[in-house]
Amino acid sequence: MLDSLDKEERLRLMKFICSFAWADLEVQDEERSFVHDMVERLNLGEAERALVNEWMEVPPRAEELDPSEIPVAHRQLFLDAARAMIVADGRVDHDEAENLVLLEQLMRG
Repeated sequence: MLDSLDKEERLRLMKFICSFAWADLEVQDEERSFVHDMVERLNLGEAERALVNEWMEVPPRAEELDPSEIPVAHRQLFLDAARAMIVADGRVDHDEAENLVLLEQLMRG
């Protein structure tokens, strides 16, 4: 399914994933590993990797994350990726869970 994403959608997915890594205001090593693995799986180019690295240093701004821009065909993929991110470190923080519920509601509503 990841291979069906175009360049813009791949970056949008990574932006959402990075935002979930920051949900509890601290990025764990396991979350960094998850992001790295996703970058590899998505086969991102150097410019895209640089953007992801920036988002791992400073989280994407909330106004840059509009769930309505996620194509309907890819919404489940984005939810699954966000869910995988929040469990990557072996624990689910309250803010992470709340953000996932909100994302799901915004994409379905």
